[in-house]
Amino acid sequence: MSHFIKTTRNRVKRLPERAAYDHETIYKILDEALICHVGIAQDNQPFVIPTIHVRRGDTLLLHGATTSRLLQHIQAGNPICVTVTLIDGLVVARGVFHNSMNYRSVVLFGVGHILDDPDAKNRALHALTERLMPGRWDDARLPSKKELKATTIIELPIESATAKIRAGGPKDDAEDYEREWWAGVIPLEQKFLAPQSDPKLRSGIPVPSYVKNFKR
Repeated sequence: MSHFIKTTRNRVKRLPERAAYDHETIYKILDEALICHVGIAQDNQPFVIPTIHVRRGDTLLLHGATTSRLLQHIQAGNPICVTVTLIDGLVVARGVFHNSMNYRSVVLFGVGHILDDPDAKNRALHALTERLMPGRWDDARLPSKKELKATTIIELPIESATAKIRAGGPKDDAEDYEREWWAGVIPLEQKFLAPQSDPKLRSGIPVPSYVKNFKR
């Protein structure tokens, strides 16, 4: 199936024309985002926890500490909600009410489980590391048994998801288009600058090519 089924849980109600339910659109946004936010509810108190993630097929891997409340929530078999948002620009309209942002966002739902097997955790950490910095796994010290024990990896099958996207210029009231106020879009992009070496780095160690030429 190349689309997620629309349900009461994932259906976009406000501005439904901005919604997308196909895997390609949703997964592309997930893969571009550097961080996600995980929503849970415990004892009638909502929590939203930022963490790093990586998608592996139709599964999301989340990284956290073994002492986190997120771990307790997942282990109890409770559902979670994960969101990511990419901002592409500020939309400046003639009417303040119509000011907006161009964005790409995803909301997904699922019930996860903890990866306890050391080999499975290593493979997940490899995926997370290589997703953030391709080439780094083979050019650094790998996790020790103590570090693996202190790390939680959550595997979350993506059961339901929706993307919502806004693009283009301002949408003003018809009578305002004749006004003399400026309107348009201020594009926004995220870029990485030149790497900065650790001041404690031993002399003579060059910047690796995968760092020097890093792009997303």
